[in-house]
Amino acid sequence: MSKHLKRLNTPRTVQVHRKERKWTIRASPGAHALSAALPLGLLIRDYLNLCDTRREAKRILSNGEVLVDGIIRKSPKFPVGFMDVITFPKTKKQYRIVYNRRGRLTLVDITTSEAEWKLRRIENKTSLRGNSTQLHFHDGANCIVKEDTYTTGDVVKFTFKDKKISSVYPRKQGSISLIIGGSHVGELATIDAIDIIASSKPNEVKMKGEIEFQTLERYVFPIGKNKPVISIPEVSVQ
Repeated sequence: MSKHLKRLNTPRTVQVHRKERKWTIRASPGAHALSAALPLGLLIRDYLNLCDTRREAKRILSNGEVLVDGIIRKSPKFPVGFMDVITFPKTKKQYRIVYNRRGRLTLVDITTSEAEWKLRRIENKTSLRGNSTQLHFHDGANCIVKEDTYTTGDVVKFTFKDKKISSVYPRKQGSISLIIGGSHVGELATIDAIDIIASSKPNEVKMKGEIEFQTLERYVFPIGKNKPVISIPEVSVQ
């Protein structure tokens, strides 16, 4: 596997000037796929303009000045992605990573209280001994729960300090959802109906937003029951 990445080959989800220089920072393997990952050093240098060079970004990180989901990260190649919370304790700035309407990973300014939690979608579940269940989330994290009241596709509100689930936003009719893939990426809409397809093809979901449209089930990410619990750029619901 290559350790380098040319700017021209940078994933389309990353906002970067592709003809400014030849090389850019390549995200290391982690919770987010390369096609949906933003290297922490690139975020500091090119997104937030906190420094001019990779060396300066590396110095900021090595000083422990950047937290991802409440944990200090020091590698400029550390991959961050959708719904991750980036915190800068010195400047008292916090950001959440979401998709905009162009399908690019972008930063949304959030408050200190919002930076204490994040939304995680349940991708899979595993039964453990003692009637416990392990939930596997979209960002590679896991959580063991005693009562299995969760369904694959549901989104949970997870607090960093307590490492507990405080709320659940099910993927069902009426839930406000953010589209994270396809031609409607970045749009905010309400689930109207879920079509279960009895074949190897993925299930589809009918959505109501600015217009009515249909998308794949895996592109639907609930972010609230009646209204969004997070801030989203450039989107609205009618």
